[in-house]
Amino acid sequence: MSRRPARAEHPQAAGDAGDQVPGDQVLTLPNLISFGRLLGVPLFLYLFLVAEADVAAIVVLAIGGTTDWVDGWIARRLRQVSRLGELLDPLADRLYILATLIAFTAREVVPWQFTAALLARELLLLGSLAVLRRFGYGPPPVHYVGKTATFLLLAAFPVLLLATASTGIATAASAIGWGLAWWGLVLYWVAGAMYVVQAARLVRAARGPGAPA
Repeated sequence: MSRRPARAEHPQAAGDAGDQVPGDQVLTLPNLISFGRLLGVPLFLYLFLVAEADVAAIVVLAIGGTTDWVDGWIARRLRQVSRLGELLDPLADRLYILATLIAFTAREVVPWQFTAALLARELLLLGSLAVLRRFGYGPPPVHYVGKTATFLLLAAFPVLLLATASTGIATAASAIGWGLAWWGLVLYWVAGAMYVVQAARLVRAARGPGAPA
């Protein structure tokens, strides 16, 4: 098995993204969408924590969440899959999740235990990536479970914020938001366990069949 950075964060479907070799393009439509999502992170933090403009913050979160799949879908449809895009897409996902968790915890929209559970999973992955880099590997390819978990979390956050901003639909929004959030958390950890297994297989392959465990 060759040691090279694994393609990350885009689940591969037969005859689709798996047939495309990432290029070196920078100014592509999918990359511009990813750049826009990255700019939405500080905008959301300003609106939510400084201006306390919750409605505008909900809009920014909703746009960031609904465009989670758009950049990858456009990249595959237009055959504009790029190495930069494979880095920007997961980076935008993680920054949205981390920024939202920090902001929501600061304003007590979510309990700190929920935030701690998600952050613990990120620390687990960071440890796995550090081990992989020691053996010359990049991140393992992301399973669709990871993308589904990210989608659920990014969908849950604006709904949870809506529950605090609108008393008329607070009960329904809270129920829907927490349903999405807990399912997202469970799948996030399932995906994390799958990444750890992938990393362990790569490390065993790098050590060779005769190497000690």
